[in-house]
Amino acid sequence: MAEFQVHQLEGMQYIDIHVENETVRAEAGALNYLTGEITIYTRLFPSLRGVLTSLLAGEAIYRPTYTGTGVVTLESSLGGYHILELEGESWILERGTYWASDGSVDVSFHRERFWTSLMIGEGPIFLQTRVTGHGKVALTTRGPVREVTLGDGESMMAEGPSVIARTAEVAFKIRRPTR
Repeated sequence: MAEFQVHQLEGMQYIDIHVENETVRAEAGALNYLTGEITIYTRLFPSLRGVLTSLLAGEAIYRPTYTGTGVVTLESSLGGYHILELEGESWILERGTYWASDGSVDVSFHRERFWTSLMIGEGPIFLQTRVTGHGKVALTTRGPVREVTLGDGESMMAEGPSVIARTAEVAFKIRRPTR
């Protein structure tokens, strides 16, 4: 499995992904540079379904893969990065947080319920990125990340887009803060 390392330099953070005969995937435009024997692959003509889904989700149509041995260095950020370790489960990511992942991680989309989509002003269709499988996922954030684990029957209320990721089993509801 590829090794994801978050580095800090002059107030900026960036990610190095060390691969040894492995494949990783990254968001379009995330690559800064690479060293070693690494091949970049992206589909020339994506499927029509893929194009429509990506446009509705506000995510990139192309997510290139990098295969080989060496180091893939991704663009820096003033915000931050968080590395998520998947162990067979699915996670739903807030728009714009997916940055990169192991090639073994399936990257697809999750559709929110109709009423939830309308309540948050997204129209009848609100798609978010879903990651599933085993491996690491790099998330781009606006700052430090605090992981919160909910027990059975527990709930949490958050303001705005401060929840950047949740397991697929966690219910997502929108409601007015006052009655």
